[in-house]
Amino acid sequence: MKKVIRTLLATSILAISVQAAAETKVGFIYVGPKSDYGYNYAQEQGRLYMEEHMDDVETLYFENIPENADVQRVMERMVRSGVEVVFPTSYGYLDHALKVAEKYPDVHFAHSGGLKTSDNLMTYFAEIDQAMYLAGVAAGLTTGTNQLGFIAAHPIPQVLRNINAFTRGAQSVNPEVTTSVIWTSSWSDPTREAEAAEALISGGADVLTGHVDSPINYVQVAERRGVYSVGYHADASQFAPKGWLVGAIWNWGPMMVNIVNSAKDGSWKSEHLRGDLLTEAAKLSDFGSAVSEEDQQTVLDRREAIMNEELQVWAGPVFGQDGTVIVEEGDTMTLEETEKMDFLVQGVQGRLK
Repeated sequence: MKKVIRTLLATSILAISVQAAAETKVGFIYVGPKSDYGYNYAQEQGRLYMEEHMDDVETLYFENIPENADVQRVMERMVRSGVEVVFPTSYGYLDHALKVAEKYPDVHFAHSGGLKTSDNLMTYFAEIDQAMYLAGVAAGLTTGTNQLGFIAAHPIPQVLRNINAFTRGAQSVNPEVTTSVIWTSSWSDPTREAEAAEALISGGADVLTGHVDSPINYVQVAERRGVYSVGYHADASQFAPKGWLVGAIWNWGPMMVNIVNSAKDGSWKSEHLRGDLLTEAAKLSDFGSAVSEEDQQTVLDRREAIMNEELQVWAGPVFGQDGTVIVEEGDTMTLEETEKMDFLVQGVQGRLK
């Protein structure tokens, strides 16, 4: 009897060991804190979604990792610990990820954004500028001064797309609208962000939005100064309950699960995977009470048109700041063209650094 018990125990231990070994380890790297209620928070929600929906996956993460050689060391550490899929989530990680991916061809890397790939490195992103266009529609319908303010980190294509899409959305319902941009030169600098918000409001802007890692700082300044705000990355309405209009937010979880499954089942592709409003990788938050029901319906009608491909955010004509035609009427910018965007559209006030 004892021999049978020992055999059963050994079998159970072996089964547990096989189950543990079968788990796929997935690593995430964040450029800021996962609690920023912005960019890194949204990526973290994707990781948590994965843990909830994939029983055979173990995840780990590192936060506050700068976009320099430090991130290579973190990726190396992950790979040595058995991580099989790495999510380097910040724009400036791409070249570093490519170097590490070359050293470890059996490890899969999924980088957030960019237009470079290798055999074992893909990129994932979402057309969140569609949501920013719609947020601009809400801003254009709400503003009383016709002046919008945008707090921006760096003049990279992803940021320029959002500034331009927001402005085009606002101008589509209010041609008199202009958008003033202040650059902070940092993904996260609460002091500069608050100062920029104050300056924009003092200059006449009555709707603020931005593209920095966390929307908290500028929406709180807007709330305190009695103007409106549009969020980005995550729903920050709790920080500005009176002036909140709407937010453009990420929904990474389902896409991340699909990426890991592709690595596990051999269907992985070295590609630029892009979601949008239709796939719900990019979404609108709930509207705030400051947006009338009529204006909400206008925004929702535009959303439906984008999802049905009846409305294209980057369909011509598109004019540069100086009035130069960048996209002719009848033409539409391609994915590669939008992801290499290097201009500001007419109606944006501020220098392109």
